[in-house]
Amino acid sequence: MVNSESNVTLHMVSSLDGFIARKDGSVSWLDSHDTFEDGITHTDEYVADFLQAIDCYVMGSKTYKHALDLGWPYGDKKAYVMTSQQWAYCDYNVEFYPGNLSYLVNSKLKPNYKNIWVVGGASLTKSFLKLNLADQIIVSIMPVILGDGKLFFDFIGQEQKLSLQDVTTFKNGVVELSYEIIRENIE
Repeated sequence: MVNSESNVTLHMVSSLDGFIARKDGSVSWLDSHDTFEDGITHTDEYVADFLQAIDCYVMGSKTYKHALDLGWPYGDKKAYVMTSQQWAYCDYNVEFYPGNLSYLVNSKLKPNYKNIWVVGGASLTKSFLKLNLADQIIVSIMPVILGDGKLFFDFIGQEQKLSLQDVTTFKNGVVELSYEIIRENIE
């Protein structure tokens, strides 16, 4: 049974011009050196409280590989990796899932988790939107224009209405936009 209290959030960090990685896949631009005095500070306590509220993560195989390269930023929370590739044993709390995305969300995730975060990549995000599996989109915009690279939203093929829920500005110049996805058919 689907838990009506469950919330699926699509989260991505992008450049101001909508890219999530350079053409070569690098993301060294994610470190901001900007200063915005009126913003809030990313304290360790703020980040810890924020991460504690997330129950599980969903990601594609490229994001999984990148997360491993970063030293696995998701702690011991359950992570589902959408992939048909065979992966070696992982020391983290990861389940590889090659099956149907709708089945995963409605039969495995929503009955067991309240706060489900999709953390990448662009293809998986597009699938969540096309299948109407997401409830919220949070985009953290870095103070940089890349000019080229991998787009966050790349030709989804359908219009989607959103409702702005919150805007948060941080001292490092990052702006976080939180949107609720409006459930209605758009012609």
